[in-house]
Amino acid sequence: MFIFQAIVSVLLFFVLFFGISFLVNMLLRKTWLIAFLYPIIIVFIVDNISTFNYFTAFNESLETAMSHLVNLQVIDMVILSSGLAGAICSGVVIRMLRVRGYQMF
Repeated sequence: MFIFQAIVSVLLFFVLFFGISFLVNMLLRKTWLIAFLYPIIIVFIVDNISTFNYFTAFNESLETAMSHLVNLQVIDMVILSSGLAGAICSGVVIRMLRVRGYQMF
């Protein structure tokens, strides 16, 4: 069952971030925006810290977030990497469509 859940999670993150970044790239016309924002999104997914704490206690929040990132398991890193791959593939697809003459919005 664990292998099935891992495969579904990898596919889900790939498709999810491909779709989100495709829409954002199409609307804002910034090809690599989500690929650059992806590490920030991952920090918000992984840490258990309130966003308000980043403004009040920045150093402690950053240390806690980095310790959570370092302590991730291998399968978690694979799943999160598939989301990054989806965001990068979306940028490549948008660029290919624009080169071939498709003007989205």
